[in-house]
Amino acid sequence: MTSRADTIALLVRASRRLSRTVDALDFAAPVAAIYNPLDYARAPHEMYLALARPKPKALFLGMNPGPFGMAQTGVPFGEVAAVREFLQIDAAVKRPRVEHPKRPIEGFACTRSEVSGRRFWGLMAAEFETHDAFFRRAFVWNWCPLAFMTESGANLTPDKLPRGEQERVAAACDVALQEIVATLEPAMIIGVGGFASERAARALGSEAPPIATVLHPSPASPAANRGWDKTARKQLAQCGFLADRGD
Repeated sequence: MTSRADTIALLVRASRRLSRTVDALDFAAPVAAIYNPLDYARAPHEMYLALARPKPKALFLGMNPGPFGMAQTGVPFGEVAAVREFLQIDAAVKRPRVEHPKRPIEGFACTRSEVSGRRFWGLMAAEFETHDAFFRRAFVWNWCPLAFMTESGANLTPDKLPRGEQERVAAACDVALQEIVATLEPAMIIGVGGFASERAARALGSEAPPIATVLHPSPASPAANRGWDKTARKQLAQCGFLADRGD
């Protein structure tokens, strides 16, 4: 069985390789700025990777960084308060090579709350109480590590990129997901939103463990705004993640 130290080392290697690969990609309009927090927020990101444990019950898979979450902290769904208080991570964050004037990177000094991250990690904190208990059960990974912004500063998700650019992003991110799954060996994958579940199925094919989906906590989702916690708990119980916990 792979040791925890070996697992973390493999995750760090996969993350750094993915960072270099996506840094080499080119994007045209409407993309005006690209943030790669695996690079400029490497310190807190790798502190996050160090929380992983082999063979978790579930790997939660998100889409890509939010502007006030992982883009600031390097942690998936990484709302600053949740990362600092629940995950107990706080580290220096550098600046991206090209910074959008309307989307400054302030790291852990960012005062804007990422609603998706507040909802996601808030639920996990309520269910597990400590980050150690959560990571004995699960890990969270974002399929794409890049945040894309238009000239106006609006967030652009990977599914809105031109087809050719989507394919190049997928080629890099699918390989990284395959590495993450091979390293962690999760019993199941839970896509946070339908896009993530679809990407997991495409990337892993017949080698995929069972894949479930939980409603995305984004405030852009009317369903999430009608009580995300209640819906998510129901879905997580139905897929077995919240059942028969040994913690």
